[in-house]
Amino acid sequence: MERFHRYYKLHQLLRSRRLPVARADIERALECSRATAKRVIEEMRNCGAPIEFVRGAGYRYRPGEAFELPGIWFTPSELLALLAAHQLLSQAEPGLLDDTLAPLRRRIEQLLQAEHLGAGELVRRVKMLRMAGRGVGGHFNRIVTALATRKRLSVLYHARFNDSEERRTLSPQRLVHYRDNWYLDAWCHKRRGLRSFALERIRDARPADAPAREIDDKELDRHFAAAYGIFAGQPTHVAILRFSPEHARWVAEEEWHPRQEGHWLDDGRYELRVPYSDSRELVMDVLKHGEHVEVVGPPELTREVMGRLKAALERYLGGLTN
Repeated sequence: MERFHRYYKLHQLLRSRRLPVARADIERALECSRATAKRVIEEMRNCGAPIEFVRGAGYRYRPGEAFELPGIWFTPSELLALLAAHQLLSQAEPGLLDDTLAPLRRRIEQLLQAEHLGAGELVRRVKMLRMAGRGVGGHFNRIVTALATRKRLSVLYHARFNDSEERRTLSPQRLVHYRDNWYLDAWCHKRRGLRSFALERIRDARPADAPAREIDDKELDRHFAAAYGIFAGQPTHVAILRFSPEHARWVAEEEWHPRQEGHWLDDGRYELRVPYSDSRELVMDVLKHGEHVEVVGPPELTREVMGRLKAALERYLGGLTN
């Protein structure tokens, strides 16, 4: 029995009894152990349920106190996980796993369509939007197979920054879903280092017989999670950004990086410090704030943002004069 079903079962049980309910009866009704029953009671109390223990008799709602359960017991992360899984399963193309995935999708729908959750309204009323997703290319299955079987992979990779193609031998380490796009974190045997590859830029993928080189999880985290955004590597700079009072109200509640530092200034602005190694993604995120952000440092980041803004202004001015 799922957690929130136990909440409603206990609520119905206590509400329907005039006398206290013995703990053994609660355990039988909830189909759970003593420890689980005690945890459910405590969790309901934390949500405001006026449950009291009567020595020698059991549990009851305190007389004279009305209480109704809230309709939704999911935490934000649980609701996101269920809705994301439902959406992904709904969008999955027909394939060999239809018989396996169909029961999972039905079970998720049952959780979201229970009567006390609005009889299916959540599925219809909550919308998850994809933004700028670029797809996965045509070699997703081969990449996942190499990752799971711990085999090397020979890929032809088309790099955006210089519009070139190059054959690489990779030892796949992790798949990453970031901002609606898929990336492969891998050890590149040609570059002799860890690199991140956008899946849609992989033009060809061929499995190799050689086993993949194994990289410790802690080393992967140090390399790929230390700096800002998808561009990995140890951070070499700290961006100092100051946001106007209008945008500070949003930025102060955002997490740009786990190791960021931020504080309010006396004039209502908000200063954010973010470690980074590659400025490309950081610059794009800074530019979207327009005139409401000032790049205080380091100087090379300030010059880069100024150059982008100047180039954009010149393009607009040139269009007006033509």
